[in-house]
Amino acid sequence: MTHPFGTEITATEVRALFAAAQGWEARYKQLIKLAKQLPPLAEEEKVEANAIHGCESQAWLVATKDEQERWQFHCDSDARIVKGLMAVVLAALSNKTSAEIAAFDIDTYFEELQLLNHLSPSRGNGLRAVVSAIKAKAES
Repeated sequence: MTHPFGTEITATEVRALFAAAQGWEARYKQLIKLAKQLPPLAEEEKVEANAIHGCESQAWLVATKDEQERWQFHCDSDARIVKGLMAVVLAALSNKTSAEIAAFDIDTYFEELQLLNHLSPSRGNGLRAVVSAIKAKAES
């Protein structure tokens, strides 16, 4: 299965992109670029069973596991900023085993990217909802 980005973008690469971005406006532009790289889900995948609850905007998650027990996550949202945040999460958690997902320190990752302090409380809650949905799938 192909990676959601078509290439293997990693948390390390996302950290580098955000470290190079000076100020919130530059980070915001990076989020929008990442959102554009995330392919849309097919309309038939945008169903209640794939809905992520806790986001103000509409958001969906599709998860599959490959032969090596690594999870592949595909997300989509009707909001560009949410889609960019999803791309950041997928870089960290997609293509990992359930144990690797459980062990990943997502809070530290977000701190390193300096994202949460610039998001509205509802966007921050939505971001946490995406992470919770991924972790719930990985535990199933």
